[in-house]
Amino acid sequence: MTDWIDVCSAEDLPPGSVRVCHLPERDVAIFRLEDGSIYALHDLCSHADAPLSGGWIEGRCAVCPLHGAQFDLATGEARSLPATEPVETFPVREDQGRVLLKA
Repeated sequence: MTDWIDVCSAEDLPPGSVRVCHLPERDVAIFRLEDGSIYALHDLCSHADAPLSGGWIEGRCAVCPLHGAQFDLATGEARSLPATEPVETFPVREDQGRVLLKA
């Protein structure tokens, strides 16, 4: 079973920001929306291998900085072209002032 990884202090992930967690197998982008909700996606656009953490948040989507493809933060589903394939999502939560990722 996979353990929860302590990524950062909740204060280090303010609303509207993104932080990258470097894992041995992949990088994971952790997004905090303005409403405080937190999501985690594989930090690689399925269309052009660009880091999603270099883009921006639009509504409940991460936008790729290279061609503007949008990915649903909750499901990883590609919401706009040129991407057609989803990206992997990961469980993430805040607990006692820490951001935890299950990967």
